[in-house]
Amino acid sequence: MFWSGSGSSRVFQQIPSGQWTTLHSFNGSDGAGQYYSALIQGTDGKLYGVTTGGGTYGYGTAFSITLSGTLTTLYNFCSQPDCADGGSPVGGLVQGADGSFYGATLAGGANGYGTLFKITRGGTLTTLYNFCSQPNCADGYYPHAALVRGGDGNFYGTTGGGTAGTMFRMAPDWTFTTLLTFCCDDGGSPVSGLIEGTDGSFYGTTTSPAGSSMYGALYRITRDGRLTILHSFDGTDGSTPYGGLVQGTDGSFYGTTTYGGPASGTLGYGTVYRLSVGLAPFVTSLPNNGAVGETIKILGTDLIGATAVNFNGVPAAFTVVSPTEVATTVPTDATTGYLTVATPTGTLKTNVPFQVLP
Repeated sequence: MFWSGSGSSRVFQQIPSGQWTTLHSFNGSDGAGQYYSALIQGTDGKLYGVTTGGGTYGYGTAFSITLSGTLTTLYNFCSQPDCADGGSPVGGLVQGADGSFYGATLAGGANGYGTLFKITRGGTLTTLYNFCSQPNCADGYYPHAALVRGGDGNFYGTTGGGTAGTMFRMAPDWTFTTLLTFCCDDGGSPVSGLIEGTDGSFYGTTTSPAGSSMYGALYRITRDGRLTILHSFDGTDGSTPYGGLVQGTDGSFYGTTTYGGPASGTLGYGTVYRLSVGLAPFVTSLPNNGAVGETIKILGTDLIGATAVNFNGVPAAFTVVSPTEVATTVPTDATTGYLTVATPTGTLKTNVPFQVLP
């Protein structure tokens, strides 16, 4: 399932065979978008997302949609005077441990520079933080990307404004902390947001000059805000990496650049790249939650010869489908925790806990 945020905004489904089905086409009154924003599947099985425009007030919506295409508008942004509730939500949503969804708006709020918000599955919205609340906007402004729920239970994110952008942490009690202000040799404008690697650090891209590079960079930031530039683009290997990173089950990170390439330099048509930092392989589950008896796919590499699958230590029946897929079912007595797959070369673990649903 994907959410397309182009001018002809729609929610669509594409299955591995390539068959394409439009589930819903937005008409403006129920939302419209110009930013690409991924859907997430909630623990109730529905898909959740945001639009950056349209809706009752023209500043975007939060919505849910069933797998059969029934859309429900949960909230119309800018419904409060002076857009105190925020406007133009960006980057999508992330579900918290409480079952609610968390996100950011690019505009609006008490200071007009964006917000962090919480919205329940029933559509009740709470503004958690207003950007530019500190002198000289030291806390940043104009967040462009979704929040990341870290393995420590905190939420992490970035802003595109505030010197050259910031990284921040929001604790479960909604305490806000600026961890890093991008500047100078660090690069800036981290518009693609963060992902948490299997080592517990965060990885992302900057699109403005970093050190000697004029073309953007790849970076790692620890949970306490210590930054390391991992690669600076030179144009021939890509330029302006607006897209974010994903971590493959081989442990490496993958991404794309908007411009550049070996044949045409900075004015090229972009590249696809891999960044290896020595992290070990792992497995991931689809979906990342399920009830006892539900079928789950486990994806990875070199899974042929797998000898055991465990849900937080509870053995499960399984079938090896291919070198990259194992099919299993959630066993009786399974509890929320990590999945493991024992293979001839070692035991692989999921990068995030699997949530067993009641």
